[in-house]
Amino acid sequence: MPRASEEARKQILDAVRDFVRRDVLPVAAQHDEADTYPAALVDRMAAMGLFGITVPEEYGGLGLDYTTYAMVFEELAKGWLSITGPIGTHSILSYAINKYGTPEQRRRWLPGLASGELRAGLALTEPGGGSDVANLRTTAVRKGGGYVVNGNKLFITNGRRGTVFMLLARTDPDAEPPHRGITAFIAEKGPGFSAGRDLNKLGYRGVDTSELVFQDFHVPADRVIGLEEGQGFYQVMDALETGRINIAARAVGVATAAFEAAIQYAQKRTTFGKPIAERQAIQFMLADMATKVQAARLMTHDAASKKDSGERFDLEAAMAKLYASEICAQVAMDAMRVHGGYGFVKDLPVERYYRDAPLMIIGEGTNEIQRLVIARSLLKKYQA
Repeated sequence: MPRASEEARKQILDAVRDFVRRDVLPVAAQHDEADTYPAALVDRMAAMGLFGITVPEEYGGLGLDYTTYAMVFEELAKGWLSITGPIGTHSILSYAINKYGTPEQRRRWLPGLASGELRAGLALTEPGGGSDVANLRTTAVRKGGGYVVNGNKLFITNGRRGTVFMLLARTDPDAEPPHRGITAFIAEKGPGFSAGRDLNKLGYRGVDTSELVFQDFHVPADRVIGLEEGQGFYQVMDALETGRINIAARAVGVATAAFEAAIQYAQKRTTFGKPIAERQAIQFMLADMATKVQAARLMTHDAASKKDSGERFDLEAAMAKLYASEICAQVAMDAMRVHGGYGFVKDLPVERYYRDAPLMIIGEGTNEIQRLVIARSLLKKYQA
């Protein structure tokens, strides 16, 4: 993918920062507390073109590179993590159609996805599956001119408000190994496709996260991504690698917000006649926090740069996601410690950063899975 010019990158990042400052920060705490969906903010992001950040311009998207994509997500998450949700999961389907879809599928779906007229999600995780993607139980049985889908999905972002999903289902129950029997569909909501219960979460509040129920749901045969059965596992794993850049960038954004809150507070809070920022113990904490954030940012940009260059980036994306999410939790906790009692109450956003941080450890493949991905890649690279 061609890299954005410095001017184009600056324009989009300035627009995102203005949006966060003007529209997001004044209402984030209210939406978080009430767990209300920020519909007006999401519509504003659609108007800005953020639903089509990496969709090619020929289909109405911004056509930006993944390094810029990561920077956009960092700025959004720095303001409020939850506004990244509606466009983050949306980008998974856009990526899969653009890379694996037929020309007709790209013409049919990408313009609506790029404009935000269509709101997408990823129907992958199941109640009993979690990280064991290869053994999903949702079935898609050929019938007539399409497939009949039955099953349940859980922890689905945009589940209630989304209109079209990348749906993973088993089309061959006898396939060996099992992942070869999984197919990816472009599933548009209709009869037999409904949102079940909404999930009440610790953090990441205000994000539409729910269960999806498929009961004799019909999907036309031309909605198989790329018109190839049995390729769904490979398609979604590839898309999730870009999602790990996304998650790493979100973690950097939240960690940056926590660090900046801490260093600003430390210069204002006085004890025994001097600001706590002059205390060596606090200085050590701030130095470590800033170093971790910068390292995570550079790792994220490195993974995105390799993606932009067409190189393999699975190892770098896994490393960035692992490190950035872990340090995000550490920095959020340290920011709370710098704030003392004030960090523990909802008057300030620090406690929200602390509640939001675990999402990145779990999302887009748990960090335990990332460690397996990293180790296997390293063993191949350094094979004796």
